[in-house]
Amino acid sequence: MRVLGIDPSAKATGFGIVEDRDGRYVPVCFGSIKPSPDFAFHFKLDEIRSDLDKIIAEYAPAEVAIESPFYAKNVKTALALGQVRGACLIAVASRRCALFEYSALEIKKAVSGYGQADKTQVMSMVRALLGIDDPTLDADAADALAAAVCHLNGRAFRARLKESEGRQGPS
Repeated sequence: MRVLGIDPSAKATGFGIVEDRDGRYVPVCFGSIKPSPDFAFHFKLDEIRSDLDKIIAEYAPAEVAIESPFYAKNVKTALALGQVRGACLIAVASRRCALFEYSALEIKKAVSGYGQADKTQVMSMVRALLGIDDPTLDADAADALAAAVCHLNGRAFRARLKESEGRQGPS
């Protein structure tokens, strides 16, 4: 099972693909899409959409996990983030991928055990969990990888729960 994690942002949209190989999570690729600061906002959105589309086409993830915003510091930031998420969602939908959304708290808790972990803690745990020693890993890509790990953990838990219920038989 290959999962693409996305951490949307107008400045740097993080992406990371993690593959579950018999219960072992393996990083496939990661990075950040950083549109030119000189671009008009709608061109930034198109670059994010286009780059994600290429990533999905090349790596063919079965499912996508994206961070769902809970709050923003101000209305302008919230609107911009919503538009970036829209560009991400269009790329995902155009490739017919299943989409799952997780709050930042859920993602942080999945990788660090603490929902209020800061970016440094998340990055450190992502490095440890996925065995990444690559200095190019930035905070945005680490957050995206964390979203993918969160989804894979939840998926594995739901599968074990279903299996357990099946062994117990009808009640």
